[in-house]
Amino acid sequence: MIQGIFFARFLPQQGTKVVHQSPPGCIAPEPGVDKPRFFDFETMAEYIIPRQGFCNRFVTICDPEDKHRILGYPVCIKDEKYERNEFMFNFCIVIGVDVDMTPYEAVVRRLASTFTEMEIQNQFLSQEDLSTSKDRRSIAALIEIIKEDLNNYNECMIPLFPIHRHPPPVKSWHVPISKMKFTEIMDDTWDLTMKKVIAQIDGIKDVRRIAHDADVALDLTKIALQHLLYYDSILMLDLFLFGNIYAPAPEINDFIIDKDGMQDECSNYVYINGPRLPNLYLCRLFTSLCTSRTVKEWLKMHLDQGFPVLNYVDVRRFIQFGVIKGLLYRIHKYPVSSQYLASLVTGQSVKIEGGDLLQNYTGGCHCFDQITAEKNIGDAKIMDQLRRFPKGDVEIIYR
Repeated sequence: MIQGIFFARFLPQQGTKVVHQSPPGCIAPEPGVDKPRFFDFETMAEYIIPRQGFCNRFVTICDPEDKHRILGYPVCIKDEKYERNEFMFNFCIVIGVDVDMTPYEAVVRRLASTFTEMEIQNQFLSQEDLSTSKDRRSIAALIEIIKEDLNNYNECMIPLFPIHRHPPPVKSWHVPISKMKFTEIMDDTWDLTMKKVIAQIDGIKDVRRIAHDADVALDLTKIALQHLLYYDSILMLDLFLFGNIYAPAPEINDFIIDKDGMQDECSNYVYINGPRLPNLYLCRLFTSLCTSRTVKEWLKMHLDQGFPVLNYVDVRRFIQFGVIKGLLYRIHKYPVSSQYLASLVTGQSVKIEGGDLLQNYTGGCHCFDQITAEKNIGDAKIMDQLRRFPKGDVEIIYR
């Protein structure tokens, strides 16, 4: 039987520490637990997280009293995002010294490979204390389940990944933005279509353009992106055009007071090569957006005031930052034809004069972004087509 299981990691300021253990207090002291430990962990710590030469391989250790055997697979992940450019951990199983360890080697290897992959993908181990996700299962609960299931049933099946809500439909005019470095986790086992789609995600191309450039059918591209959405690997934004309209949301106050250093984060993301302006200018730019002004008109207004925004700021990234952080919201434009709406109410098919191209888009449910993506025409041409409808028949709804 497995007598104990524990998760240890190397902390730069404290050395090797037991983070979680089952049963409680079996390896390291815990408040409120008064029971003898299997062995003195301090004397074994250098073997639990050993030198790098012994990392990423199966390791067995016997305690000084020769009563327990520790089976582990210490892992060292090298990455500049970690302090000292590395993250070291070990999931260990404790068994009796007389117990055959052969069946448990595969278990220890699987624990190491699984948690390594989870750490690489979303820092599941290193960011445990910082995670606020309610769907996340705690590591303490996981190792308890592993120990009990292996002891009672000789197998263990647990949902390591949370069950997410089904993502909203992917539209052809949406623009996907990566939330992780896919190049670090993709390998030869990944679906070929998924790899072709991911290669085209750059934060600029819309779904239709991605499908075209990846040489993948649009429906398959949407399915691939929906999978990535489900696992929270990407987020979707609207297509950025200079004819778009944005306005500040109430959360803009967080930016004004520089909550969590948001202003410096924004400046690092949006300023282009050259001199950086004081963060006050970013506040000015955000607060000057409004519901009655397109991005193009907003740029011209600042140019007329002597501030050439394009010389300092990547406007697309500036707007993206505002939308992602919830500082800005988008106002969409919807064409509405009274004749077409009447035909929908009565159920009678009507062919409206001048509406050959856009009639089916004038029911109040289709925004200009959709028309742009599906008809491959810009705002100016859309307006030209709408002017061909009978005079006074079409109105533009902003919402």
